[in-house]
Amino acid sequence: MTTLPESLETLAVDRPAEHVARVSLVARAMSPTFFAELPQVMAALDADPDTRAIVITGADGRFSYGLDLQAAAGNLGGVLGDPSAKNREWFLRHVRELQASITSVADCRTPTVAAIQGWCVGGGVDLVTACDVRLASADALISVREVRMAMVADIGSLQRLVGIVGDGFLRELALTGDDVSAAEADRIGLVNRTYATVEELDAAALALAGRIAANSPLVTRGIKDVLDAERAPRVEAGLRYVAAWNAAFLPSADLQEAFTAFAEKRPPRFS
Repeated sequence: MTTLPESLETLAVDRPAEHVARVSLVARAMSPTFFAELPQVMAALDADPDTRAIVITGADGRFSYGLDLQAAAGNLGGVLGDPSAKNREWFLRHVRELQASITSVADCRTPTVAAIQGWCVGGGVDLVTACDVRLASADALISVREVRMAMVADIGSLQRLVGIVGDGFLRELALTGDDVSAAEADRIGLVNRTYATVEELDAAALALAGRIAANSPLVTRGIKDVLDAERAPRVEAGLRYVAAWNAAFLPSADLQEAFTAFAEKRPPRFS
């Protein structure tokens, strides 16, 4: 059986109830270490017969601020400085690795519940859309923010939001990068329910995970298999396409301007 890593830097795992595991995002942003640790944790929990439901949540009043932009700037530096075929091919492989990390949540046969508190931005949305169910506290703010950084979101939100929210709402979220309140997320179906406080959210997420865990694990896994039979191939095709698109077009003057404006704490001026 796959075992949990002995030490984790960006995630914490505990077992708050029988047959329920909780994975907490202790890092504020998604660093390379996070993307390495997430699939290890999901594989270990999925292989554990005592784990029948998983709650994924944040810490310190937020879910996730998304991609670690400093680390991302370092990874993109080579492509921006030299957009050769060799560097673009490296970037394509890099995006596919990030996609695979998030997909480890979607591919997990153990049902997953996302408990969203505070900010859930960019990569955080990729992560919660890979979960089976999403709940939120009233203070949650959700944003598919990549467009504001001159990027096409490329690790799962555009593909998985199909079927979660309607097409019009998906396009509005992706094209504006607007911050969406918990109430609005509830209204458009991005989350199943909202709760007044983080404490109520945590209790509700654990209660829901407990009700799932009380059912036959063979059957809950079978339900996921059946539901994913159509979705998984479609999502994978979309992920491959966006990875190729970004490898071709992401290195741009607008991307450079976005990172410069972020560093200088000013609005970007896109051309």
